[in-house]
Amino acid sequence: MKTLKKSGLSKEELIQAYREVLRGRRLDERLWQLTRIGKTSFNISGQGAEVAQVAMALAFDPKKDYYLPYYRDMTACLVWGMTPKDIIMGSFGKEADPSSHARQMPNHYGSKEHNIVSFASTVSTQMPLATGVAYSAQLEKSDFVTLTTTGEGSANQGEVQEAMNFAGVKKLPLIFVVENNEYAISVPIKEQYANKHMSDRAEGYGFEGISVDGNDFTEVYLTFKKAVEDARAGKGSKLIELRVSRLTSHSADDDQTIYRSKEEIESMKEKDPIDAMVKQLLAEKIMTQAELDKMDEEIRAEVDLATDEAEKMPEPLAESLYEEVYAK
Repeated sequence: MKTLKKSGLSKEELIQAYREVLRGRRLDERLWQLTRIGKTSFNISGQGAEVAQVAMALAFDPKKDYYLPYYRDMTACLVWGMTPKDIIMGSFGKEADPSSHARQMPNHYGSKEHNIVSFASTVSTQMPLATGVAYSAQLEKSDFVTLTTTGEGSANQGEVQEAMNFAGVKKLPLIFVVENNEYAISVPIKEQYANKHMSDRAEGYGFEGISVDGNDFTEVYLTFKKAVEDARAGKGSKLIELRVSRLTSHSADDDQTIYRSKEEIESMKEKDPIDAMVKQLLAEKIMTQAELDKMDEEIRAEVDLATDEAEKMPEPLAESLYEEVYAK
């Protein structure tokens, strides 16, 4: 695993990166808790992918680049500019929820303010939308780059192939990401595709495919940094496969112990990427244990406050159900 210092980021930037990683985990844990006590109805967790998502998002410029995420990308959306309160309001279904003003189920992230384009429950339909966003940059001669993500199971949808084909033909400034956690709900990768790596598909569309270890912050960050630079310079699209873990069941409605052995689950949790990043922070003397503990306390307090504030926000009025749904 590459050292954090080889990322080229400053000590302060690395500390902030870890703060984003830990904030993503603590907020995800809170959302999971809220479903279990009956205060919210649903959650799809991104636990196990936080390190990869932070490293990925830090390579972009959220002030001008566009992001079309998928349902596990909460941590990356936080880096892009959304707040814990924004996320929790979406789970509570509050009127002020920036993703949809309570018109979609939880984990459907969107923020007009932060160039995060909302998506549908039908998996991977954000991919062809992303080609349209990226094509607009080309037509307008703008230098913004578009990022879109999905899981390895969803990557088998026809829309994904159409999107990648169009992006390859037009050489769009678009980065496709497949977050490969090896399970499409209960279906393992050996029953999903025959390639060695999901990224191998890129060659068929005329652009580069790269498979990276999603547990290695530095490798992920440098890979995306180069991909963004290339896209901004007019060198076309890329497909990046992030090999990550899914530490939880597929969603709050799933039980992974039915299809994953106890040994597999325990082994995966022993390799938690956050634990690995902590070891690097300590070994490279970027943070001390006392600083790590203090940060955790601060983030837990931040999540507690966001939960309390979000829960007190007004519910949407029934008569507003069709507002902002259909074009006027």
